[in-house]
Amino acid sequence: MIVPTVSAKRDSFWKLHESGCFVLPNPWDAGSAQLLAGMGFKALATTSSGHAWSCAKPDGYMKRDAVLEHVRSMVQATHLPINADFESGFGEAPSDVFESVQLVVATGVAGFSIEDSTGDTRAPLRDIQEAVERIRAARKAIDESGTNTLLVARAENFFVGRPNLPDTIRRLQAYAEAGADCLYAPGIRTRDEIATVVSAVAPKPVNMLIGWNSELTVSELSDLGVRRISVGGALARAAWNGFHNAAQALANGRFDAFPGSPTAAALNQVFLGAAPTNTR
Repeated sequence: MIVPTVSAKRDSFWKLHESGCFVLPNPWDAGSAQLLAGMGFKALATTSSGHAWSCAKPDGYMKRDAVLEHVRSMVQATHLPINADFESGFGEAPSDVFESVQLVVATGVAGFSIEDSTGDTRAPLRDIQEAVERIRAARKAIDESGTNTLLVARAENFFVGRPNLPDTIRRLQAYAEAGADCLYAPGIRTRDEIATVVSAVAPKPVNMLIGWNSELTVSELSDLGVRRISVGGALARAAWNGFHNAAQALANGRFDAFPGSPTAAALNQVFLGAAPTNTR
């Protein structure tokens, strides 16, 4: 296998955002990343929740150094471009975000997201001007790195219990003006909400989160103008669900809840080859 350079992976990631619609699934470790890479996906994204749960922590409780090490390991796990869930940028001041972005770019990611949530349930969203300054700091760090790492800006209104579509759009438009390459409003669900967001930020691409059982299909989301679709922690939750059900059966003295697929032989085959070592 010819292993693409980091630069080549960033170039191919940008091309995916130029037209059409692609699925960007979210593995939580190197093994799940390799399994997805073998299924024909064109890029992968990390999940802050999936990674945190694998470390026995709640989402949002991982330190920056641990997240950077995780992102680096995911970049090295497959030949695919990786988009990092970089939470809120790990710092209060724009200068902190600037430093954090320098570090995450150095891991070799093809892209990363910065969200505008605070983690404070009393005031879950940052002031829009403060959030804009943080996106500007991220943009500056990328530009000074001399790379074409893709910057995704997230408006967390619907995710944090503030489902205000006009404010969500104002934020996304402001983030686009501040230098974001792709926009993301996790938590929007209806066709009207999706179409309104896509139209409001055009021609910038939009990421759609489908982290629940949805009647929408990839084809329908593409028709609505969505450029990429991620699933957040949904795959990790599905894995935890299978583990929990099997473990609960064991606790009840039964052995009838182990999943029938994949087999040990099938998993061994997935990991038979060594993970590619990325070069720059």
